[in-house]
Amino acid sequence: MSTPPRPHGDSLPSHRLIENLIARYAELVDDGDFAGLGALLADATFRGSGEPVSGSAAIEEMFRNMLIVYADGTPRTQHVTTNINVEVDEQEGTAFARSYVTVLQALADLPLQPVAAGRYRDRFARRDGQWRFVERSVQIRMVGDVSRHLHGAAGR
Repeated sequence: MSTPPRPHGDSLPSHRLIENLIARYAELVDDGDFAGLGALLADATFRGSGEPVSGSAAIEEMFRNMLIVYADGTPRTQHVTTNINVEVDEQEGTAFARSYVTVLQALADLPLQPVAAGRYRDRFARRDGQWRFVERSVQIRMVGDVSRHLHGAAGR
């Protein structure tokens, strides 16, 4: 189900290319495209509630083990990323971004509702002329009913 990478558009400013990477992450999670997430974060370390995870295969496996996927091949979520603030150092080829995330979920027997909210802290580097994630840190600050979203979360 992996989606081919999209052209980055060399004419776009760096901050916009980085915003596109942040949006792509949400799209891949909501599509249940864990191989695509592994590719997107191949050069990155992912920091969440568990031990940090690095490398494409390890990140793909982490998402497969963490998220419940339904018959349509998705986790039935919508990640909404807002309050995006990107700081770019063009000379160094590095960038930092801060944003908020709200995760919505709906199922046939579960009305649309927020199940989690928090913040992303991301670092990026320009490699071979393209911006890449080098770190994604996720801090979930508010947790709703994630029993239908995360494996092993029953009773939360």
